[in-house]
Formats: sequence, structure tokens, C-alpha cells
Amino acid sequence: MAGARAVPGDAGARGAMFRSLRNRNYRLFAIGGVVSNVGGWMQRTAQDLLVLDLTHGSATALGVATALQFLPMLLFGLWGGMLADRYPKRRVLLVAQSLMGLLALTMGVLTVTGAVREWHVYVMAFTLGLIACVEVPTRQSFVVEMVGRKDLPNAIALNASSFNLARVVGPAVAGLLIHMLGGTGPIFLVNAVSFLAVLGGLLLMRASELTTPDPVPRVKGQLREGLRHVLERPDLLMPILMIAFVSMFTQSFSMSIALMAREVFAAGPSSFGLASSMFAVGALGGALMAARRTKPSRRLLVGGAISFGLFQIATGLAPGYPVYLLLLVPTGVALITVNTTANAGVQLAAAPEMRGRVMGLYVLVFTGGAPVGAPLLGWVSDLGGPRTGVVIGGALTLIGVGAAIMLTKAIGRRTHAAVRGVAAAAAGA
Repeated sequence: MAGARAVPGDAGARGAMFRSLRNRNYRLFAIGGVVSNVGGWMQRTAQDLLVLDLTHGSATALGVATALQFLPMLLFGLWGGMLADRYPKRRVLLVAQSLMGLLALTMGVLTVTGAVREWHVYVMAFTLGLIACVEVPTRQSFVVEMVGRKDLPNAIALNASSFNLARVVGPAVAGLLIHMLGGTGPIFLVNAVSFLAVLGGLLLMRASELTTPDPVPRVKGQLREGLRHVLERPDLLMPILMIAFVSMFTQSFSMSIALMAREVFAAGPSSFGLASSMFAVGALGGALMAARRTKPSRRLLVGGAISFGLFQIATGLAPGYPVYLLLLVPTGVALITVNTTANAGVQLAAAPEMRGRVMGLYVLVFTGGAPVGAPLLGWVSDLGGPRTGVVIGGALTLIGVGAAIMLTKAIGRRTHAAVRGVAAAAAGA
């Protein structure tokens, strides 16, 4: 790819799909992200299997662990976005990534020594969630400082590609290593080492090449200001509401892959890793297709969300494991289409001085629904079986899409009416 130049009008040029990688800082960011994401997905796989082993296959316990990891975002996510606007983002990321690596190391030692208990997993999940309250909106809003507005949609899509490439490799490698090594402990240790890659990339960046906005001074009312900014902009409100409803059942669907593979199709650790990888193959393909797009659209956002709900239902009704694996591919394509379209649309529409707070709200709704959706569908799966949980999750996703569209119109009408009222009062005065 070195030295390649994108030819105007040549949509198939490699530079069109990977153009953000010409930026040195972003290359370092992306390389570190791939390594760390592989380790992260290995740990996620190990964590799910560890919970199932410690609780003798309890879907409710698995849902609780998932919920605890995302509950802090629901409680404190907006404050994390506000901190992203106040402090240098690279420095915040260095501290957050170091703490996450330390948590993985601690969990690995506990598991390898046989001292791990169910509550250890819950504490680790909740602590990771606390760190993510600041790390995720900071990382999301840091991308535009590396590549600028022009290449932002491409960089977001490449981030998604990196994330889902790791999702293909991570669970499969984790499944094989768990089978070979006879336990999940070494997986946590491998993830701890993987954080060195992203920390090294952040340290090697050239600060002079970052387009860093001036830090926002600390004043009262900053959270309300960010919320008002979103409510007054339908191009921000629509994707945020759509993500809120879709993501409520996204984490439960990822959780259901473990349940479907293990409880419905009686697949072992390596086969479970294959199921997660098939879902990620579709997501990776969807992200690479998104990398060629130059502008997000509302039609693509709504179409992707509807497709995700329908494919969820189809996977829950799959008659056999091979069919289930095949259906996971388009499900992944649909989900990543929603995520990349919404993310790019929100970041492009947000004012620069508001981007951290807007992304804090985006990440809050993206992850904050898991404490509701994951335990609910885990409980439904315990009562009616994993298939029932997946089908109901898909149906609720479709209902959520309709709700997001109607709420956007209703809030837009009320906001416009309020603005007209203020304008009329001002004119009368």
C-alpha cells in the first residue's frame, strides 16, 4: 500500500478504502487497536465460558456479568464524555488503557492459581465498565483529531473493520487455547500483554500532527448543554435513538451465541469460537463495505436496523448448527452497517466543542441498554430456552426501530414549536 495514490473517480482504488492509513498517527492507532482488540475478544470469550463453568451453565449469571460491565456507562457515561472535552485525549487514553491491562493481569493470576470465584468476575466486569465510561467516548472522539473531518467516515469504518477482524480471530484463538491449555486463565494473561501494543502506539504519535481543539473550561450546565444540542438536531437525535434501541439487544445477542452453541447445538469451546467468528466475518465484511462510503445516510441506518432484527429472529429459528453459522454472517453485516452509519453521522453532525459530550451520550445509549436487555433476555432464555430469547430479542429490535423513528418526529415537532414560541415572544418584545 506504500506509495499508492487514489485516482479521482476510481472507486475501486485501494487508497479509497484504506485512505486513513496514510496518516502516521492513525496507522499507529490502528495497529495497536488490532492487537489489543484481539486480546480483548479472547478475554470476552474466556470470561463468558468462565462464568458458565463457575455457575454450571447459568444464563442468568452470564447476563448479570454482561450487565455489570455496561451498567457504569448507563450511570456515568455522560460525565465520561464531559471529561473527554476537558482533558487531552491521548493522555486520558494512556491512563485508561494501563488500568485495563492491570485488570486483565489480576484476573489472569486469580484464574491460573485457582482462586477465582464468581464474584471476582462481577467485580472485574464492573470495574472495566467504570474505566470504559471515560475511555470509550475519548477514543471515539480522538479519531477526528488524527484524520480530520474529510477522512472521518473512512477511519470509523476501518476502526470497525479492525474491531471485527479481532472478533474473527480472538474467539477462535481463545477457543483453541482453552482446549489446548485446559483453562481460561492464560487467556486473561495474553490480553494483559496485548495492551502494550496500544500503549506503544499512543506514545509514538506525533503531537504536532494532531488537530486538537482547545479544552472546554469547567463551567456549570455542560451536560445540559450537550443534551440540548442533541435534542435540537434531528441529524444527531435520529441515529442516537436508533442505536439506543438496537444496542439494547445487541449485547444479549452476542451472549446468546455462547448459549446457542453450547446449550442448543452442544458445541464445544472450539465450535463456540467458530460461531462467534462467523458473526464477526459478516461484521468485518460490512465494515469494509462501509469504508468505501463517503457519507452516511438515514435510509441505510434504518434498513440496517430492520435487517438486524429480522436476522436475529432467523438465527433463533435455525434448524441446525451449519444453518445457524451461515445466518450469523448477514446478521453481522446488518449490525455493523447500523453501527458505522450512526457513529459517522453523529461525529460529523456534532459541533467540535461538543463532540466529547455528544459521543458520551452516543456511547451511553450504545452500551447502556445492556443492563436492561442482557438480564431480561437471559432470564427469558432460562425460562423458554435460548431460541426463545433470541427470537424475542429480534422482535423487540424491530419494535425499537419503529419507536426511534416516531420519537425523532415527536421530539422534533416539540423542539420546533418551542423555538417558534421563543422567536415569537422575542419579536413581540
